[in-house]
Amino acid sequence: MEITKRWADVRPSADLAGRYRQLGFWRDATPAADLRRWASETPDAVALTVRTLATGSQRMTYREYADRVDRVTAVLAELGIGPGDIVVLQLPNWWQVNAVVLACARLGAIAAPFVTTIRARELELMLARLEPVAYVTTEAWDDYGHSAALASIADRLPAIKHRIIVGGGAAAGEIDLDQRSEQVSATTLRITQRPDEAAEDPDRVSIVLFTSGTTGVPKAVLHSFNTFYASHRPTGTRAGLSSRDVLFTPHAVGHVLGLHMLNMLPLYLGAQAFISDTWIPEASANLLAEHGVTYVIAAPVFIEAIAKAARRQHLRLPRLRHVCATATTVPSNLVDAVRDGLGHVLEAGWGMTETGGAFMTSGDVDPPDWAARSVGRPFECMEVELRSGGEASPHNPARLFVRGANVCLATMPRDGAAVTVLADGEDCAWYDTGDLVIPDGRGGLRMAGRAADRIGASLMIPVADVEDALRGHPDIDDLALVGYGPANELPCAVIVSQAPPTLEEVRDYLDGIGMTAWYQPQRLEVVDQLPRNSTGKVDKHGLRTWLATLDR
Repeated sequence: MEITKRWADVRPSADLAGRYRQLGFWRDATPAADLRRWASETPDAVALTVRTLATGSQRMTYREYADRVDRVTAVLAELGIGPGDIVVLQLPNWWQVNAVVLACARLGAIAAPFVTTIRARELELMLARLEPVAYVTTEAWDDYGHSAALASIADRLPAIKHRIIVGGGAAAGEIDLDQRSEQVSATTLRITQRPDEAAEDPDRVSIVLFTSGTTGVPKAVLHSFNTFYASHRPTGTRAGLSSRDVLFTPHAVGHVLGLHMLNMLPLYLGAQAFISDTWIPEASANLLAEHGVTYVIAAPVFIEAIAKAARRQHLRLPRLRHVCATATTVPSNLVDAVRDGLGHVLEAGWGMTETGGAFMTSGDVDPPDWAARSVGRPFECMEVELRSGGEASPHNPARLFVRGANVCLATMPRDGAAVTVLADGEDCAWYDTGDLVIPDGRGGLRMAGRAADRIGASLMIPVADVEDALRGHPDIDDLALVGYGPANELPCAVIVSQAPPTLEEVRDYLDGIGMTAWYQPQRLEVVDQLPRNSTGKVDKHGLRTWLATLDR
């Protein structure tokens, strides 16, 4: 259903919310209540270990965590931020991201975390769409001046009343969050320490995230704390996680996976999150060993770096229990790399900004190589419908539709007024994921690719299979198969290579392993590196656009 009303007022129907609570998929509490619980029950347990380039590693107990959130809440309250107000954050993986998200939960405000790689042009479009009252950022990160970028567009964004800086360097008209949080009045602090049950509503829009845009224009996704809960609770259950665990992902806290794994899930469990603001591949295994990480979930490019570092250094991670790769397809050689480098069966998981986590394999139940063949079974809170013109197969994959407690409340385009509401009436609407899938024979699914990335006319080329085969070529370091031509019906291999093979050599290699001729690339392009976003996804939309410019 499309509407043009104020998007921040979107909420599920009472019938739907009641049914999901009865099933145990939703609850009456928010992550702010989780923090209060553990600050009371296990105040001296470590909640966060934060590693930054500037200060090294620092630990924060649940008591200290709660105090810092109280202070950030007080700062936002003193600025007049309350129910329905939007607060945008664009910060590295620092504890302040968690604190501002939880402070917004306390006040009934809406947190909108952005990844730090978004630049001024796209930033202005996203800010204009959301009309936030406050924007929280840092002076500079990764050689980019974030506060200066906002200053350059601020005149065109009149809704922003407060520009808040983390990490020092606040200029005139800006608020230093760290300094201000230490100076809040005792009266305000006492007031904000008391929970406001009306404001802490787990069913209302609480989180806004933008999709990555790797297959098209990004869109905004509206989540409640309950749609998040419906995703992270089964993640913890399937992996057998508890308060004794230490969770890590290198993904940004401004990304759905980072929010789940470094904020929401550890709080729900009373566990510890290890947060690092910088990804250093060669040091990754040492860091996980040093900080006793027990659960790692990340895109294959990150998992591969950890496994290779551990094997190169003959390092074992004695506390590590689960390694999960999140991707539409997991390279088969990654299964071997994790087994040889980390001594574990690689698990696979799949989700998207609109659903959070949605599918997982199990190292205890599935065959050892199953992560390369399936994304696993769907979470119990989500229904799955496969739509195709016949029996789903590699040549005729089905389009994946989902609905359930973990699916976002609504989506909206980055530009324009229409909001598509999914949580309406007695049941959620079916959501078209845009993914093409094949049943895996064990109650789960194998991803065949994105519909937007489809290559082929009457029959589809199994992109994932071709890419996996090409990764075995000794002279190909990285690659992506993308479509070109009038309807993207012809396959082009875009490769990274120190000694590039010719197209003929690539096809000879695929012939040698018995690959169907019409699956094979009809074009070869060599690049220094593939365009990837902060989650490790290849920007295939950008690659298709680039190929089109070469053909003009």
